Amino acid sequence: MWADLAPIGRHQGSGGYRRYAWTGADADCRTWFQEQAEARGLTYETDRNGNQWAWLGDPLGSDAVVTGSHLDSVPDGGAFDGPLGVVSSFAALDELRRRGVEFRRPLAITNFGDEEGARFGLACVGSRLTAGQLTKEAAYELRDGDGVTLPQAMEAAGYDPEAIGPDPERLARIGAFVELHVEQGRALAAMDSGSAAGTGSAVGIASAIWPHGRWRYDFHGEANHAGTTRLADRRDPMLTYAETVLAARREAELKGAVATFGKIAVEPNGVNAIPSLVRGWLDSRAADQATLDAVVSGIEAAAHEAATRQGIDLTVVRESFTPVVEFEHALRDELAKILGGQVPVLGTGAGHDAGILSASVPTAMLFVRNPTGVSHSPAEYAAEDDCVAGVLALADVLEGLACS
Repeated sequence: MWADLAPIGRHQGSGGYRRYAWTGADADCRTWFQEQAEARGLTYETDRNGNQWAWLGDPLGSDAVVTGSHLDSVPDGGAFDGPLGVVSSFAALDELRRRGVEFRRPLAITNFGDEEGARFGLACVGSRLTAGQLTKEAAYELRDGDGVTLPQAMEAAGYDPEAIGPDPERLARIGAFVELHVEQGRALAAMDSGSAAGTGSAVGIASAIWPHGRWRYDFHGEANHAGTTRLADRRDPMLTYAETVLAARREAELKGAVATFGKIAVEPNGVNAIPSLVRGWLDSRAADQATLDAVVSGIEAAAHEAATRQGIDLTVVRESFTPVVEFEHALRDELAKILGGQVPVLGTGAGHDAGILSASVPTAMLFVRNPTGVSHSPAEYAAEDDCVAGVLALADVLEGLACS
């Protein structure tokens, strides 16, 4: 499965993946998922929001156990973020069939669409729509860098955008959702050195997802000639943007959080032109809401101060936000019990579909050790032995939850 999926959407120049929502690479990933489902005799369906489902047992039954993740990527992303969870879900089902277990609850494997938000700028679109956290009206306003709207993209890919919206009936049939994911950090790897409790583990259990959000900063200045405009006469928004980037790093360091300007758009974007507009996107995350609020407020205050001083007009728009997610303690404790009680429990600053669904159904996550901690990069990696350990742990969990 891993070998079949690996070439899809891979960019030859960067070695990273460009599997954006409702593109050709996305369609190929969806075809792969459907083929995996049908090869196992599972009931395949696509829901109203474009999420894929593969069912063992009655899709209309109750108290189902669901596992899976996503197949899309960030720009030039790694091979493991998302796909490891989907591949491991199919492999875990294969392992359970090898064991000859009997299922007492319906089991489903899912691929949630547009989790990364690389094309339309909003993460977890498929799960947000399903959970009612993104309205149809707001989804219709989403546009990519070329001005293509989400409904236009869906229609071009052969899906009906008129059907999107909340799916409470489907969520009501789910008794538990467990997502396996490569760890996006080095907490599990650090435990090997004895710097943290425990002696090292290939697999961990998630405790919570930090609150996080995305903010768009629009710095409006005045376009002018780079060679003839005196420095004193300039209204250069790039300078204000640069000060804001440094302020973000400073505020994050002071408060033990993270803040990143990772995307920028410049107009008119000429080498010999002073920009008229610099638009930057801030991603910030912290362990608790109060800290995140303090970081974001500090960055915005610094940006406004610099803008006023330099004659720049500034607007700040919050484009998305996800509050802290505490995974259900009872389900988390059940996973720990199934896995022997010695599995590390750790938090994460990364958002996931499991976090979105946690407001509607009991959810939990398993992390597979990442020796470098690198993610959202072609260098993202997990050792084969650890991936196998993740499959076996997921199989144990699914057996404990869904089987007699």
